[in-house]
Amino acid sequence: MYKVYLKKNEEKRILDGESLVYANEVLRIEGKDKNGSLSSLYSYDNKFIGRGYINHLSKVILRVLIRDDETIDDLDFFIDRINKANNYRINLGYENSYRVVFSEVDLLPGLIVDKYGDYLSIEISSLGMELKKNLIVDALVSIFNPVGIYEKSEMNLRIKEGLKDESGVIYGTIPNEVIIEENGLKISVDIINGQKTGYFLDQKENRFSIRNYTKDKVVLDCFSNTGGFSLNASVNAKKVIAIDISEKAIENVNRNKELNNKDNIECIIGDVFEELRKYKNNKTKFDVIILDPPAFTKSLSEVKDALRGYKDINALAMKLLNENGYLITSSCSHYITIDMFLKMLIESSKIAKRRVKIVEIKTQSKDHPSLLQSNDNLYLKFFVLQVE
Repeated sequence: MYKVYLKKNEEKRILDGESLVYANEVLRIEGKDKNGSLSSLYSYDNKFIGRGYINHLSKVILRVLIRDDETIDDLDFFIDRINKANNYRINLGYENSYRVVFSEVDLLPGLIVDKYGDYLSIEISSLGMELKKNLIVDALVSIFNPVGIYEKSEMNLRIKEGLKDESGVIYGTIPNEVIIEENGLKISVDIINGQKTGYFLDQKENRFSIRNYTKDKVVLDCFSNTGGFSLNASVNAKKVIAIDISEKAIENVNRNKELNNKDNIECIIGDVFEELRKYKNNKTKFDVIILDPPAFTKSLSEVKDALRGYKDINALAMKLLNENGYLITSSCSHYITIDMFLKMLIESSKIAKRRVKIVEIKTQSKDHPSLLQSNDNLYLKFFVLQVE
């Protein structure tokens, strides 16, 4: 087993609860083992900190998952860890569809597991978890007895870990469509071709909360994706217009309309920026506008451009609202901090020349918790604003 020794004072962050050890924090490595193996971590003064999977090819050289002197990472270990993560969600009332495991927050760094009814979708982003994939699958089968498990491990992080993208059925069978229940609605999920693990579960509570603002209103849902916000708005709205540039996404909105017998949703295939400018030119206004775009940035180098895009679209949306209308706006990029997002909204209100009230500030659903000592997992910003 490798023994990894940290430089002086570099252990503080890990002792506070973070899991990722970076190569530039390491003083020396002793011993010899296979890359990806379970390795022990020590402070500069030789105090044991924990154990994790090592990867010499990555800037994140160690991902800590064991905090005591435990050395076994067998099937029982993974069953226990996944059960603890799942029980946290069950105790909060999650049943049909939810995130079961959220990487290092659940002490399983590099592993994400989402549940869609009788099916599971997993994402593996680290070498250590890749090497334990068979044990992870066996643990999931033991706990959930799913009809099928699908792997969607396709992200830049795998390249940094020295891994290739992997996707496909790894247990049982996966249909082209899985119908889940969310907030009393039926949602069609395409686990195989859908974004991320199939559906954006992290906005569940936020989608439900918008019903407080949509009663008898005309609602514009921008970047609608499969229509989660549109469907929740349609429960009590007068009319909902869903816009997305993806033809496939709009097909999914129409499918979800059909499943829930919602005839007050109108769908438009188009570029949101262009469609908003058309509404501005035509002097068309709305009571509620929802902005839930994909991440405008996936790296620190793109933050400046991303903030410019957020500012442009939020300012335009503010101009398109009726008096005292609601702007429901969010960002899913963890590179955009809440302070950055708030500053951007202030600048947007100045451009729009509108007085704006903050009504609600929320983050991701409770099945996507974040670690207090590290804000990397606190990625979702969700604001409800009233525009005067």
